[in-house]
Amino acid sequence: MEKEVQSGYSYMGRSFSGLSINDDSSAFSDCNSDRSGEFPTASSQSRRLLVACATDNSDELIQQLVCDLQSTSIDEQKQAAMEIRLLAKNKPENRIKIARAGAVKPLISLIFSTDPQLQEYGVTAILNLSLCDENKELITASGAIRPLVRALKVGTSTAKENAACALLRLSQIERNKIVIGRSGAIPPLVDLLENGNFRGKKDACTALYSLCSEKENKVRAVQAGVMKPLVELMADFSSNMVDKSAFVVNVLASLTEARAALVEEGGIPVLVEIVEAGTQRQKEIAVAILLQLCEDSVTHRTLVAREGAIPPLVALSQSGTSRAKQKAEILTDLLRQPRSASATVPRASDVSV
Repeated sequence: MEKEVQSGYSYMGRSFSGLSINDDSSAFSDCNSDRSGEFPTASSQSRRLLVACATDNSDELIQQLVCDLQSTSIDEQKQAAMEIRLLAKNKPENRIKIARAGAVKPLISLIFSTDPQLQEYGVTAILNLSLCDENKELITASGAIRPLVRALKVGTSTAKENAACALLRLSQIERNKIVIGRSGAIPPLVDLLENGNFRGKKDACTALYSLCSEKENKVRAVQAGVMKPLVELMADFSSNMVDKSAFVVNVLASLTEARAALVEEGGIPVLVEIVEAGTQRQKEIAVAILLQLCEDSVTHRTLVAREGAIPPLVALSQSGTSRAKQKAEILTDLLRQPRSASATVPRASDVSV
């Protein structure tokens, strides 16, 4: 069900009108196997690949491809990496077979290649192998994180997107989140969020959401300037990124420096606009962020009130979900006593998002 919002909205000199919001879009969808299209192959190579994908007799081919990955010929390496990528993409059970056949380390070596296409094939093959939970530990132990971060910095657009997805998959092992952050992944993810195409922005946002559950990664993200692209994405309802970017902002907003950056980048009027014109979920997450801004800051409460937040908050307290109503009521109480202490008002942390 799609809700059309006809009112216009201006942000940083840019006008948004006819804002379209999809009520049933997911805030985050996990990165899937590579979406970079198929690569052309010679007919004999196509036949052997199709036969392997269609039958259970792929073991021999996989062993040969792993050997070819270590060839001195770049063309043979490219062909082998491409076929491994496709085998892992199209047949999930092959992901375990390929990893067990010893493909992970030579694929990681390809990510260090100065040949952009070879690097891209290596990254993409690792992404597809990482879709199998059983392979994540092996990929991590084989040293994939730093080369994936390198590809995120210097790779082709597809390599950057697939590296972001692969790092997201590896971040599902909790201890890897710190390692990925300390390996330098946060600044290039912020750059991809700001300058990538739609898929790149989405993949970067999803990866940042996962990584920023760790405080030190939150600090890195704020220092890398993440708030500017997040606010811009929240402001543009037509981007289909309002939910994703708002959820990342909500995760970051536990930091004092993140809240300061959010206000500095013009986040308050954007959040108030979401409360007024967003979907129910968007309104709820926007109120949660505003609560974090306001609970300990009289200055922020005054700024939010001056943006005209009280009327849409009152409306939300009457017509929103039960959680949205609760948050809207708490925030309205805060705004109506902007110069008072908040000791008698429930804190945002007491209300689940």
